[in-house]
Amino acid sequence: MIAMSVSYDFSGQKAVVTGGARGIGRAVAERLVRSGAHVWIWDLDPIELDGAHSSRVDVTKPEQVANALTNVSTRTPQIDILVNNAGYLGHYRPFEQFDAEEWQRIVEVNLLGVFEVTRQILPLMRRAGRGRIVNMGSLAGKEGLANLAAYSAASAGVIAFTKALSREVCDTEIRINCVAPGPIDTDLIRKLGNEVVDEMIATSPLRRLGRVDEVAEIVLWLCSNASEFNTGAVFDMSGGRARY
Repeated sequence: MIAMSVSYDFSGQKAVVTGGARGIGRAVAERLVRSGAHVWIWDLDPIELDGAHSSRVDVTKPEQVANALTNVSTRTPQIDILVNNAGYLGHYRPFEQFDAEEWQRIVEVNLLGVFEVTRQILPLMRRAGRGRIVNMGSLAGKEGLANLAAYSAASAGVIAFTKALSREVCDTEIRINCVAPGPIDTDLIRKLGNEVVDEMIATSPLRRLGRVDEVAEIVLWLCSNASEFNTGAVFDMSGGRARY
């Protein structure tokens, strides 16, 4: 069955997508560009994407985020959309086999990176009195997945952060939501190995991995005026895997 894409008009809006070089972030950036938005991609690996600006940014480094934001601000004082998508899964292994360095990196990228980018961009939205922030969490953050303890913990932090911060900005037209994908067909998931991926597919009610374009669709909806009444919410993209 061919999925029908909904059309959005983001003409004149400015969007920042972290981790936009590949996977879900790339799909989101491409959809935003096609919908008329001016897009800035912040990633460790800059890419060429027609209609978008791409910068090398480590979201865990405040000075790199500040420099990238300055580059955006020279073109526009306004950012309408922020998609916090940069992520690092780490190895698929029991907690006792993790070393402290890898645990720290997972938390830094997936949770502290969301804090830092939001901390620097939110004041711009505050001044404008409006904006959309979509944080990419994970089904792991809702349910806790064996052999992904650090990633599960960081993702749970993103979910709680989304809920808490959304309540702080309810006096504005800023809306902050979270998308929590289950296994999506990306390099991030494929690097876990065929055995792990096959098990994910076998235990999925829909018997497949999700597609990046499917995740991009819900992200764009959350960024649009069609989602005015949603804030502090977590939207599953799990193919039926989510239990609550």
